[in-house]
Amino acid sequence: MIDWLFNPTIWASLVALTAMEIVLGIDNVVFISVIVARVQAQRRERIRKIGLGMALLFRVVMLFGITWLIGLTAPLFTLMEHTVSWRDLILIAGGLFLIVKATREMHDSFENRADEDQTQEIAGGFWSYIFQIAVIDLVFSVDSIVTAIGMAEHVEVMIAAVVISMFIMYLASGPVAEFIVRHPTTRMLALSFLVLIGAALVADGLDFHIPRGYIYFAMGFAAVVESMNVWSRRRRARKGG
Repeated sequence: MIDWLFNPTIWASLVALTAMEIVLGIDNVVFISVIVARVQAQRRERIRKIGLGMALLFRVVMLFGITWLIGLTAPLFTLMEHTVSWRDLILIAGGLFLIVKATREMHDSFENRADEDQTQEIAGGFWSYIFQIAVIDLVFSVDSIVTAIGMAEHVEVMIAAVVISMFIMYLASGPVAEFIVRHPTTRMLALSFLVLIGAALVADGLDFHIPRGYIYFAMGFAAVVESMNVWSRRRRARKGG
């Protein structure tokens, strides 16, 4: 029964699948980091734990419901010669949610209302943040697990890869969120990333696939440029002090 544990092919698939899950999890980390950056410091850790816990739960439940999940990719109806499945609808809805959410956050930042409204939103909006994270977790989980099914044959391998990637996401989301809090200009960059990710999800739902490598390269390049700006501002601040 445990012979597969000593199979190098299975270990290779675990490594590849874990790497893929980590890459796909970048989108989730960015969204959660933006959300918790607006929350009071004492609540950030709790929201982060609940959000990533739900992401892990969604993925494991979906893995045990592989038959149902595969059914999500079955054609539901045809629209203008394009077959639409439940997966397509979920990706489109999730992408639009990301675009609207990021756009509203940008608008609040431009209008300088983010700081003014933050206390009021946190006082009554704790579960609102959890709900938003849950919605995006569900969308990213569907896309992630559908990909995982095509890469590994054993459910145990898929679950192990998901758990490892979630642990790495948990470690990464904290520093990313704290960096956004310390450097407010990076928040606008992160929101721009969310718009880009949302557009990619909508495109996938419309059967127009944008290679994720292009998106992650653009995100990485922008992050490097912003990091250089932060470093430059720090040097000027030291000289001025």
